[in-house]
Amino acid sequence: MTLPALVGALLIGLSLGLLGSGGSILTVPVLVYLLGEPPKQAIAESLLIVGGIALLGAVPYALRGLVDFRNVLFFGLPGMAGTYLGAWLSRFVSGQVQLLTFALVMLLAAYFMARPLPLRRQEGGRTPWKIVLEGLFVGALTGFVGVGGGFLIVPALVLLGGLPMHLAVGTSLLIIAMKSFAGFYKYLHLLPALGLSVNYQVAGLFVLVGFLGSLLGGRVAVRLPQESLKRGFALFLVAMGVFIVAQNLG
Repeated sequence: MTLPALVGALLIGLSLGLLGSGGSILTVPVLVYLLGEPPKQAIAESLLIVGGIALLGAVPYALRGLVDFRNVLFFGLPGMAGTYLGAWLSRFVSGQVQLLTFALVMLLAAYFMARPLPLRRQEGGRTPWKIVLEGLFVGALTGFVGVGGGFLIVPALVLLGGLPMHLAVGTSLLIIAMKSFAGFYKYLHLLPALGLSVNYQVAGLFVLVGFLGSLLGGRVAVRLPQESLKRGFALFLVAMGVFIVAQNLG
C-alpha cells in the first residue's frame, strides 16, 4: 500500500474520532483515487472497513452502558434490510453512477456537518415508525454508495429517538457496524460476477490504521472547537464532491 493511502486511512480514523461521523465518507475516494480500485470493489471494501472501525469503536461505549439497544432494534434492523437492498440495487447501475451518487451524498454530508448539532430532544417523545423509515432510507444509501451514514443517524437518534448526544454516538456506531456488514455480505455475492474480489489485506490494514486514528482523534477532539472542525470538514467534502463529479462527467 502506498504512503498516501496509509495517510488516507489515518485521516478516516481521525475524522471519526474528532467529529463522531464523516470518516467513512472518505473511504471510497481513498480506495478509488489513491489505490486505483474499481468503484464497485471500493464500495464493497468500504463497507467492510467502515463496519470494522465502527464495531471496534462501539465496544468501549457498550461497556460503559452508552448504547441504547431499543434504538438499535428500531433503526439497526431496518437499516440492515435497507443496506442489503441498496447493495442489490447497485447491480443495475454502473460504477460511474454510484460514484456520482456518492458525490451527492458528500454534498449532503457537508450540509449536515455545517449545521449546528441538535441540542434538544424532539418534544412529544419517541417516534419509532419514523426511526424505522429513516433506518431503511439510510441503510439503502449505505449499501448503494458504501458510507456509514453517521451524519444522518446521529441527528435522527437525537431528534426522533430522544437520545442525548453521548448516547446517540455510541448507538450510532453499533448501527453503522450492523448495516455495513449486511451490505458487505451482499457484495460478496455480486463481485465475482464482475470479475472482482475483496482485497482483505488492504481492508484489514485500513481498519487497523483507521481505528488507531480514531483513538488519536478522540483524544485531540476535547482540545479543539468542534464547530470550527465541522465547518472545515464540510468545505473539504464540498471540494471532494465537486472533484468526483468532474472526474466522472469530464
